[in-house]
Amino acid sequence: MFFTPGKTQLSFTLQWSVATVGGFLLSLCWIEVGERPDVGIVQASFGGLAIAVPQSLMLRQNILSGRWVLATLLAWAVITAIGVGAVGWIIPTTQIIFLRFLWGMSLGAVGGFAIGLAQWTAIRKSVAWSWQWILISAISWAIALPIGSTVGSIFLQLTRLFLGEVAGLGITWILVALITGIKAYRLSR
Repeated sequence: MFFTPGKTQLSFTLQWSVATVGGFLLSLCWIEVGERPDVGIVQASFGGLAIAVPQSLMLRQNILSGRWVLATLLAWAVITAIGVGAVGWIIPTTQIIFLRFLWGMSLGAVGGFAIGLAQWTAIRKSVAWSWQWILISAISWAIALPIGSTVGSIFLQLTRLFLGEVAGLGITWILVALITGIKAYRLSR
């Protein structure tokens, strides 16, 4: 079965990445990518659900997957409600690359920390060293969001198409999926 963790780190990370990025692509059916006020709590919750369900299928042998889904959904709703925003679906209003990079690092770290903390509540009893998930989530978003945002801005400037920004978010999700997939494999062993 596809969602059974592979025997190697490479196969697990690849499956995790497909599940996560696939969830992001599916979420685009419900969420219109936009600036912070455009993406509300309901949209962020649907987005969190679209990401969490395929991930939970990967983790179901090690954790209670319903908790993972609920924790992830609530985390996206909370970070959106407190003003951080649905960082996986929003773009900054500025085209100044340096400011985008700083924006991405700061909001990525805060949002990733909140998501990791919520997901930790689902894995803490069944995964040794589970506290590391909080850190890797914060680090992955603090790395991926500024890179994706910068690339999105460059694509927008080159093509004059908003689709460039969406491609930048896609890059963000790919990077987050790869980084967290490597750590999820290690923690699941």
